[in-house]
Amino acid sequence: MGNSLLSVDNVTKRFGGIQAVDGVSLELGHQEIIGIIGPNGAGKTSFFNLLSGMFLPDTGSVSFDNRDITRTDPASRARLGVGRTFQVVRPFKGMTVAENVMVPLLVHDSGVSQAHRKALELLGDLGIAQLADTPTEALTLAQRKRVEVARALATEPKLLLLDEVLAGLNSREVIDVLPFVTTVRDRGVAILMIEHIVSAVMEVSDRMVVLDHGKIIAEGDPETVIKDPKVIEAYLGSEE
Repeated sequence: MGNSLLSVDNVTKRFGGIQAVDGVSLELGHQEIIGIIGPNGAGKTSFFNLLSGMFLPDTGSVSFDNRDITRTDPASRARLGVGRTFQVVRPFKGMTVAENVMVPLLVHDSGVSQAHRKALELLGDLGIAQLADTPTEALTLAQRKRVEVARALATEPKLLLLDEVLAGLNSREVIDVLPFVTTVRDRGVAILMIEHIVSAVMEVSDRMVVLDHGKIIAEGDPETVIKDPKVIEAYLGSEE
């Protein structure tokens, strides 16, 4: 418990008559990657909203880096090291890729030149330095996803919540973007990733968690989880 970066204990969240998150408990270690899968409406994004502070849980607690952040606002969580991407990627228009990455850096750094240098370093680390001067309007969806990850990393997170970073990409683009996940981990960042492409999640995850109707129905190493009859029924069966 003390070695966990993130510790979630029995969190719940209800919206009217819908129990979006139902008694979820989870431990995430430093530099660990956990993939979260489940059918539409399983509570995955609601769970991320609880972790990022956009929602506060009805019951339960969230601890991050040995601090209780259960009632902490999103900005404070970001300062503590909780970063996040969103399903719908919205880069700042009328700006280059480097300028987009500079925005979160300028929150932390006083100088524009220092922020610019760090942005270029970050883009280089992620293998997209060639996009630095490209206007965001000219980017493909796959490129916008990578810039979204770079922007999230610019906040220097210890934990990154990746919300369907592969959604909308074709199989070739998925192959191109997927190595980003392990690159991010190699920078010392722990990752929780929500994804629909099961084979992609299996490839990069240390563990996988399956949500259904707001509850965890399976958890463990990817090969074991994917063969669980409950998972096949709830998730894979519904995709056929």
